[in-house]
Amino acid sequence: MIIKFMSFNIQHGFDFVRKDRIDLSLTADAIRKADADIIGLNEMRGEGPDADYTDQTKAIADMLGFHYYFAKAIEFNNKGPYGNAILSRYPIKQAETFIIPDPVIKDEPAYYETRCILKADFDVAAGFSVYVSHFGLAVSEKRNAVKTLIQLIDKQEKPYVFMGDLNMTPDNELLQPIYNRLIDTANVFNNTKLSFPSDQPRVKIDYIFTSKDIRVISADVPSIVVSDHRPHIAVLEIKELYRSGC
Repeated sequence: MIIKFMSFNIQHGFDFVRKDRIDLSLTADAIRKADADIIGLNEMRGEGPDADYTDQTKAIADMLGFHYYFAKAIEFNNKGPYGNAILSRYPIKQAETFIIPDPVIKDEPAYYETRCILKADFDVAAGFSVYVSHFGLAVSEKRNAVKTLIQLIDKQEKPYVFMGDLNMTPDNELLQPIYNRLIDTANVFNNTKLSFPSDQPRVKIDYIFTSKDIRVISADVPSIVVSDHRPHIAVLEIKELYRSGC
């Protein structure tokens, strides 16, 4: 089965060009134009007491007619929930949120924020899982994030995809446990593809990884300027589950 995945940090729908509004239709249009089937989203707001905190995941899903799940990582300054999300053309069998433990000691000159990993299970093809996350900025946060992810995927029996904004470039040694286990879809790029900032990208910090039983057909970081990040897309082949019967 051929499925197109997209990883997209949308900066809560803030219009990166006009810089004066939140416009979720821009995100929906980018997804629609890419014809993506399953989308992992970072920096998503949920419904809260602040007027600017609405159920952004549902709003975008409704524009596309997709299924969805929001994974809350934090309550942002008592304004509302903040975290990751997944949109899907296919029904989501089950989804859950895993909180990444905060570092015990916070001694780096960095902004600290509790992060999470979203896991969604699907019944299509032979069945597979998708993990979505947005790693922290401090080294200790990144180390905890990688450890938490590895604990999850090492239990995984079916094929899986992991995607998100990892706040690390590919040469960061903290990513090595992930590279030891997964395939980076960027391996099929025909040239260097950078993702941040979207208008004049200098680094690649957005990823789509797969388990080794998934075939990577193509991948790209298209020059879309909607958020402060460019989206990362990958077309993947996941084994079908064939059933005999009358």
